[in-house]
Amino acid sequence: MTRGTWKRRIAMTAVATAAATALAVPVGAQAATAGGASTATATASAAAAEAVDYATWQQDCRTLMDQALPALKQRIAAAKPGEKQAIVFDIDNTTLESDFGFSYPAPANKPVLEVAKYAQEHGVSLFFVTARPGIISGVTDYNLKTVGYKVSGLYVRGFLDLFKDVAAYKTAQRVTIESKGYTIIANIGNSATDLSGGHAETTYKLPDYNGQLS
Repeated sequence: MTRGTWKRRIAMTAVATAAATALAVPVGAQAATAGGASTATATASAAAAEAVDYATWQQDCRTLMDQALPALKQRIAAAKPGEKQAIVFDIDNTTLESDFGFSYPAPANKPVLEVAKYAQEHGVSLFFVTARPGIISGVTDYNLKTVGYKVSGLYVRGFLDLFKDVAAYKTAQRVTIESKGYTIIANIGNSATDLSGGHAETTYKLPDYNGQLS
């Protein structure tokens, strides 16, 4: 994570923490079942850029989601009788535009929201697994719902989770989702820690430009 990214993330956390004092929003927590992992990755045209250009980032996100949606439509249509399908999403710079401007609620990442809306309109449950601390779970849940995501479960890090490897923590949450009877048909994030560890049929990695948006 770059120095600039840290500054943006600290500012975002400060805004969310302040909002938490004014909002009391319940956080859901349910789950999903799974499989192996096939990975689709977008070719980032600004992968080595010093600063990430918003328009380039949006185009790269669009490219990947345009690849993902036809496959997801096919998988959703092929649901077995009684199968509970789920998609797991990261939050920062995946479902929300965390590093582009400071506002609350943070805007949705539109290409990802479009995929999420198709899925939720066709009976797929959406779960969000984030490295964000539990102190801002309420405002995070509110933010996601306000911009159009139907949240079936939000997983944030408790105090003890802060000392664990992020990839291992996120894998454990997907295992929990599976244990509740869901099939995780896709796992979408912008960092390797979002996607490693299996417990999803497919993975889709959004651009992070060598960690600038991780």
